[in-house]
Amino acid sequence: MKNLLSLLFFGILFSFVAQGQPFTLDQILSGPYVNSVASSPHDDRVVFEVNERGLRNIWTATPSFGRARRITSYEKDDGQVLGGFHFSPDRRSLYFVRGSSPNRQGEFANPNSDPNEVYRRIFKVNFENTTDPEFITYGHEPTISPDGRWLLFLRRGEVYGKKLYDESDRPNVFFKVRGSVSNISWSEDSRKVLFQSNRGDHSFVGVYFVEEDRIQWMSPGVDFDAHPVWSPDYESVAFIRTPGRKKDELYNIMGANAFAIWTANIFTGEGQEVWLSPNAKAGGFAQYYPAHPLRWATENRLIFYSEHMGWMHLYALDLRTRKTIDLTPGDCEVEHSVLSSEGEFLVYSSNCKDLNSRQLWRVDTDGRNDERVLAQEGVLQTDPVLSSKDNWVVFRRSDAFTPTALAAVKVNGSSDRIAYPDRLPRDFPEREDLVAPYNITIKAADGMTVHAQVFEPKDIKVIDKRPAIIFMHGGPIRQMLPAWHYRGYYGNAYAMNQYLCAQGYLVLSVNYRAGIGYGRDFRLAENQGPRGASEYQDIVAAARYLAARVDVDPSKIALWGGSYGGYLTALGLARNPELFAAGVDLHGVHDWAWRGRDFTPGGAWGITEELMDLAYASSPVSDLSKWRDPVLLVHGDDDRNVMFGQTIDLAQRLRERNVPVEILVLPDEVHGFYRYTSWLQTFRAADRFFSRKLNWKKE
Repeated sequence: MKNLLSLLFFGILFSFVAQGQPFTLDQILSGPYVNSVASSPHDDRVVFEVNERGLRNIWTATPSFGRARRITSYEKDDGQVLGGFHFSPDRRSLYFVRGSSPNRQGEFANPNSDPNEVYRRIFKVNFENTTDPEFITYGHEPTISPDGRWLLFLRRGEVYGKKLYDESDRPNVFFKVRGSVSNISWSEDSRKVLFQSNRGDHSFVGVYFVEEDRIQWMSPGVDFDAHPVWSPDYESVAFIRTPGRKKDELYNIMGANAFAIWTANIFTGEGQEVWLSPNAKAGGFAQYYPAHPLRWATENRLIFYSEHMGWMHLYALDLRTRKTIDLTPGDCEVEHSVLSSEGEFLVYSSNCKDLNSRQLWRVDTDGRNDERVLAQEGVLQTDPVLSSKDNWVVFRRSDAFTPTALAAVKVNGSSDRIAYPDRLPRDFPEREDLVAPYNITIKAADGMTVHAQVFEPKDIKVIDKRPAIIFMHGGPIRQMLPAWHYRGYYGNAYAMNQYLCAQGYLVLSVNYRAGIGYGRDFRLAENQGPRGASEYQDIVAAARYLAARVDVDPSKIALWGGSYGGYLTALGLARNPELFAAGVDLHGVHDWAWRGRDFTPGGAWGITEELMDLAYASSPVSDLSKWRDPVLLVHGDDDRNVMFGQTIDLAQRLRERNVPVEILVLPDEVHGFYRYTSWLQTFRAADRFFSRKLNWKKE
């Protein structure tokens, strides 16, 4: 009887705990996350990276999808990223890169604090006889000549070559050129190499003739020439030209400028401008954000991205008539796209159906037959690639309840096929334990319409007043969506928001001005960041929306976010202690003026000396006299995006004012947290922090 009562007691206790704690942070983060999909130009094979609790490995599949198969066996959460996929012409092997780019001191990321030095290295793995990947050399961006004789790659900005037909051959500089080289690609006959030479305040496009051992520059000028592409006959190239930098002119990530498209003859280097953007706001973002800003579709048609009509669209330029066609019209934006092998059509991911979604569309490069590939409400469809015969679209998909997976659909199909994963981990949260966020809009004080997603606890009608948490993405050129995000950083953030909601917090994810998805004018909103922090109005509006809800305790509204979201978290605590009770700030900028002087000239935001006072006034450190509420500061000390000193400085200033400060430092970790353990440690600390500071624990 005693044992029966004990079992009954523990059963009731287990039921009580299960209702109050439906899942753990480890469980919500346990779902395999698919990254970096690439398709072979030789057959229907695709490869993709999978991150499973920090274990990064490469998998392969075909669109007809028998079972996806893992071809590497890395078994440590060491933060060594995978990428640079390149298929060998003989179809047998994949070349790939393991490791990150170096920081300013030349150190490669080592977030696991491995006592042995780490590097960025190129490996080869065989598709059929998968053993441990074969180490090839140190470097990145591998590309094999079509005849299979040469492997080219980059190392310290130089082009190296290795003879694949000679196993004893050691890599050597393939050709020497001033500046640093990027965007290398072979001609079809393996006799020429197209490349970009970066030289600080300008850049050139060149072609290296292998047999003649000479370089031909493509109409060199006083501008930035970038993103070179071959013509279908490999006798011409096209590239994007943007203005060179004037004296004392500083780079501004949120700026815009005119741009032109040029073509040039590879044998003579003689070039001509074939298209010029009609206004200065057209260029900048559209020339660096997409993976392929320019492509040569057919003999007479170029495909490019532009914002000159106010939204990021794809355009086709007819080289005979010099006329352009808007391939994706409407008040919506295109993000990812892929061109068919014959250049006849594009498949692209856009929010043209719903500004807060991503769906796949297909359009002919002459503008005809624009249609949905696959209608799936509530599903994000991103990063399409095409099989070599252009009959399958392979893409990444997610929804409110499942992380990013790999799927495929016939180009004119009606349903998709999930390739990976075929099932989620056994301890991954059940669908009924998660919520489907819903979209709302709110108005800022200056009239700006701002989109947001609400994560509303399922027991919202049971408890009248509860704490609320505002989440702000980073970038700021990002957009959160009502489903698992297609970028790993924000996929983790989405999972954290689901977890916080399950703990009983009402969570509001705000797409403040300066982000993507809502047009050029929204992204380039006036007086943002170091020029006045206008986007902070959107966070204040979000707080007032929450405070007006009958189910929210207005004295318990908190903030959390990373990078730019960390900046806005700190700004809220500094400026409006009457609105915000606590905050979790991941690697945020706290002093724009310091960034403008010490991070890079202008801080990548074009902060001139004339702007320094305004930049400081737009920073959290300028309003510390009002800051009284607790903050958790989280930062990795090998951050390459935001100086670790920004957190050191703010922490010391707040301590001097006796503001409650908690610190979580991740030694050797980078800005985006490469290790699963780092994310788990951060989110657990944030969970405990919110529970204590908001005096809340779901029961």
